[in-house]
Amino acid sequence: MIWLTWRQFRVQALVAAVALAVIAAYLVYLGTDIRDAHDAYRARCASRPADCPPALAQFRGDYESTLLFLAAGLQLIPVVIGTFWGAPLIARELETGTHRLVWNQSVTRRRWLAVKLAFLALAGAALTGAAAALLTWAARPFDEATEDRFSTIVFGARDIAPIGYAVLAFTLGTVVGLLVRRTLPAMAVTGVAFIVLQFVFPNMVRPHLLPPEKTTLRMTAQAINGAQNMGSITGGAVVHGLAVPGSPGAWVSDISPFRTADGRTLSGAKFDECLNSPRRTGAGGRFGDTAVCLARMNLHVDVAYQPKSRYWAFQGLETAAYLLLAGVLTVFGLWRVRHRVS
Repeated sequence: MIWLTWRQFRVQALVAAVALAVIAAYLVYLGTDIRDAHDAYRARCASRPADCPPALAQFRGDYESTLLFLAAGLQLIPVVIGTFWGAPLIARELETGTHRLVWNQSVTRRRWLAVKLAFLALAGAALTGAAAALLTWAARPFDEATEDRFSTIVFGARDIAPIGYAVLAFTLGTVVGLLVRRTLPAMAVTGVAFIVLQFVFPNMVRPHLLPPEKTTLRMTAQAINGAQNMGSITGGAVVHGLAVPGSPGAWVSDISPFRTADGRTLSGAKFDECLNSPRRTGAGGRFGDTAVCLARMNLHVDVAYQPKSRYWAFQGLETAAYLLLAGVLTVFGLWRVRHRVS
């Protein structure tokens, strides 16, 4: 049975091996280049500490877009595995009727499905895990310098989480093919379903895997100027990009609107008043004047965050959650093939 599965899978395995070799060659080159640039950045900081912020900004700007693109591409590998490996695996057999040939031999339905699932899920996990390990190695100096491993795209492309994604995507595709019984519809459903899951889980489930730490940050002019953007004062989190003092690299999962000293939310009228205040001479622009005006109101925000030390806990919990879902789908698939498929 294993030999038959390998014979059916050998073309996909060859394509995957070639793709992995190309990915490995590029990531080794990129990783070496990043390390050289990181050494130059550290040397510049050591010789002239005042140059550290611009040196870091340059180092980040040189590689951030490339690494984000690679991270997004790596997260497509599980989608490809689920769509092109998982969905046709059983659907094509059922569509053409070739499954009956195997079932008329000494192999039971459950064993037939279990061997296929185990063999190809391990292959998918190995492929995705190897690509993730290479990207994690290449990006390590960048991740250490920027301390941004909790961001949605980066987190899903580093270390062990992609292995869980690949196993679930493949299992999902196989079960969808078992239910739909047609190859092309099963591929379409699998691709859409897994992409939706990859959007829902990081935004709605991941923040709640562990209870966050909470703190209050006073909104000085420097803190307001350091924020990436400000939105509506009256609803939702209005400030993003704040650093939690004493916890570098923390993942800020929720920020309250600006609050006054008595705990009330700052009104939109007060914000507009600061936004439209006259410019101060030599103050560095309108936003700088707005920040000074807001800081005078003694504002603060309530912040919920995950310390950097919990990174591996989140990696483990998310991987376990995906593997658990894959296990549930496997049990369902084995039940379905035994009782419903003819």
